[in-house]
Amino acid sequence: MLDIKLIRKNPEIVKADLQKRGESEKLQWLEDLVQKDKEYRELLGEVEKLRSQRNAVTKEIAEAMKAGNKEKAEEAKKIAAEIPDKIKYAEQNMERIQEKVKFYLMRLPNILHESVPVGKDESENQVVRTWGTPKKKEDYGFELKSHVDLLPIIDGGNLEKAAEVSGARFYYLKNDLVLLDMAIQRMVMDMVAKKGFTPIAPPFMLKKEPYEGVTDLGTFEEALYKIEGEDLYLISTSEHPIAAMHMGEIIDEDRLPLKYVGLSTCFRKEAGAHGKDTKGIYRVHQFNKIEMFIYCKPEDSWKLHEELILNAEEVFQKLEIPYRVVNTCTGEMGMVAAKKYDLEAWMPVQDSYREMVSCSNCTSYQTNRLGIRYGKIGVEGKEVPHTLNSTAIATPRAIVAIMENHQKEDGSIAIPKALVPYFGKDRIEPRKA
Repeated sequence: MLDIKLIRKNPEIVKADLQKRGESEKLQWLEDLVQKDKEYRELLGEVEKLRSQRNAVTKEIAEAMKAGNKEKAEEAKKIAAEIPDKIKYAEQNMERIQEKVKFYLMRLPNILHESVPVGKDESENQVVRTWGTPKKKEDYGFELKSHVDLLPIIDGGNLEKAAEVSGARFYYLKNDLVLLDMAIQRMVMDMVAKKGFTPIAPPFMLKKEPYEGVTDLGTFEEALYKIEGEDLYLISTSEHPIAAMHMGEIIDEDRLPLKYVGLSTCFRKEAGAHGKDTKGIYRVHQFNKIEMFIYCKPEDSWKLHEELILNAEEVFQKLEIPYRVVNTCTGEMGMVAAKKYDLEAWMPVQDSYREMVSCSNCTSYQTNRLGIRYGKIGVEGKEVPHTLNSTAIATPRAIVAIMENHQKEDGSIAIPKALVPYFGKDRIEPRKA
């Protein structure tokens, strides 16, 4: 959520940002928000004057009664009798206006960093750097198989039965792929924890209030699974419960930056993704993911943003997967991030790079919504911290990348060297179901 003080002092900054995003409807919201906030402050001033008048009239009544001037006291009482209704009417109007102001504030997007490229969709994302040498199909010397075709060869899962009992975009993992999933998780958790991140296993459900604190639930809700009859949503990423972990708190500034790494199962409806990646385990409703999350002082957040994406890159270097990092353009930016990097892994069967990691600096957007502050405990004056988040690994997508990049002619899968100590062997061999 944007700070109302920013909008009061520099509405042109917010206006320019909305124009950069191409948000014409929200430009109208901004105009109305500025007007509503002005009306609210005028009414606040009116209420303060009425309260001051009430105090003065009460004193005047007391003095008139003391002086025996009943006529003057009665006149003052008539004036005093009208003041409560005037205050009540003004406060009702203030409450109505405040609700509208909050509606707008909760739905205006974050201010984009100046380095975010302008573009309509992912084709206009800006490539920052690449790593590794992407191999073409012909470089392998045999006909490559998709991960969907490799699954029955290694008896690694059952998509058909999962679709029958749970629906599309669900899956059973089996045999070595279950162990591979676990090995990836442990390797990445060990790596990130050694960098000073505290491991967190968060709750898999959140109430509406904290969820509204971490994102615009109005637009994001279609991606979430709601628990029927309860004030609970299944989480779509551990970013959200970790962001809410300090909701309403004041963090001692000497503790910053706070670095967490969350491990959770994630649940997403994948609404709006109809027809995309319908086969296999790349785009699914349920998956395991490790997420890095940081609370920090504003002056440190851009340095830490670069640190987070480098951590994610290290993961894929360990997995020996060629990748590229892109600076996400305006057309692909959500509401919460001020800047976002995506790490896209090379998929030789698909002959393209595909998204694996999302790495965002959310500045003060989430902490404003969640009521989080930092400062010296017991000392006046508190500031708003920044939050950052980045995928470390989403295991099904990583497994797809490993299967496609490291497959052999007989259908076996070579295991990256860094992963072997966790997996226990250097290859997944073909096997009969």
